Amino acid sequence: MTDPTAPLPGAAEAPRAIQVTAVRKAFGQVTALAGVDLTVETGTLTALLGPNGAGKTTLVRIIATLTRPDAGRVLVFGFDVTTQGREVRARIGLTGQYAGLDDALSGHDNLMLIGRLAGLGRGPAAGRAAELTGALGLTDAAGRMLRTYSGGMRRRLDLAASLMHKPELLVLDEPTTGLDPGSRQQLWAILTELKAAGTTMLLTTQYLEEADRFADLVHVLHHGKVIATGTPGELKSMAGGEGTLDDAFLALTREGTAA
Repeated sequence: MTDPTAPLPGAAEAPRAIQVTAVRKAFGQVTALAGVDLTVETGTLTALLGPNGAGKTTLVRIIATLTRPDAGRVLVFGFDVTTQGREVRARIGLTGQYAGLDDALSGHDNLMLIGRLAGLGRGPAAGRAAELTGALGLTDAAGRMLRTYSGGMRRRLDLAASLMHKPELLVLDEPTTGLDPGSRQQLWAILTELKAAGTTMLLTTQYLEEADRFADLVHVLHHGKVIATGTPGELKSMAGGEGTLDDAFLALTREGTAA
């Protein structure tokens, strides 16, 4: 089983995009994270899997500087999420399962608002919005109110919003939840192109076949701890080498410890 703190083969000299060390977080009497250690290497797509309540979204929110950890440390490209939040936010884009956009604005105006909030001038923001709507197949819909968009279109616009400031790290919190198969495939085609262009990604997903197909490394989170780390192939080998990632995931979370 792969050491969660060791760099991927060939990535020893690359700076780590994310370094999570002994992170703990509780909400009242409920422990969400009970000492998490994991890394995400630059230029990779790393998946974070776990059943509902495992702590995935809490960890994502800490990485994105939306929630403070109670203990431990998280570095994003060497910047501490607790003390250097501005530097961290300048380097990440967050795409969730619920688009944080304004239904009363057009797609273009939503992107302009995000761009201006990120510090882009009006001209650069307009140029970036046009570039992204073109790349994501939204040019014809850019002038329409967001309320008229389909679920797949809204998710693509949310992705465009997260890319307005050209982030080095894209955090994807269940980005395809609720999408039909065609929209999921379309979104993943876009994400594959971003990865090929060098964008680092952290993915949480309820569709294990997405992690199996696209992830370089998988961390399995259960009861607030990382219980296994490995490539999809390494994790599947725990199910005899012929099972699916779903089989390995069920076996790991059922036992609660890595083999």
